[in-house]
Amino acid sequence: MRRLEVQYRVLPHGEGLLPPVYATDLSVGLDVRAAVEENVIILPRNRSLLPTGMQIAVPQGYEAQIRPRSGLALEHGVMVANTPGTIDPDYRGEVMVILMNLGPDPFTVVRGMRIAQMILAPVSRVELLQVDELSDTGRGSGGFGHSGV
Repeated sequence: MRRLEVQYRVLPHGEGLLPPVYATDLSVGLDVRAAVEENVIILPRNRSLLPTGMQIAVPQGYEAQIRPRSGLALEHGVMVANTPGTIDPDYRGEVMVILMNLGPDPFTVVRGMRIAQMILAPVSRVELLQVDELSDTGRGSGGFGHSGV
């Protein structure tokens, strides 16, 4: 497994929180915590922009992806609204998480709660080439259920 050093800065309202960490030795995502000063209640079918109390310097050639935590999704219907959220290498603002409550009950976010996971992934810079026709495939333009249930 490749190691990547990434700099991050703790903001004043993030002081005292655990840093983003892997839950286990084989976890892929770093747990990101809520740096809220007071509890935040997210009503059903609503969303909230939550601070993490940190900034990150994503290396060039990578993106940081903010993804839901499976336990919150299964147990409470709480998701990251723009899954995955992307943090670009040139962004230096606070890492924020948009949590959305798709469950039937209000969901309370408390300080230090693990609200999302962050994954750093390599990206490619693409050059689009306009053509008159694309090559044929067995699938063709079939989509949205083309392969059956």
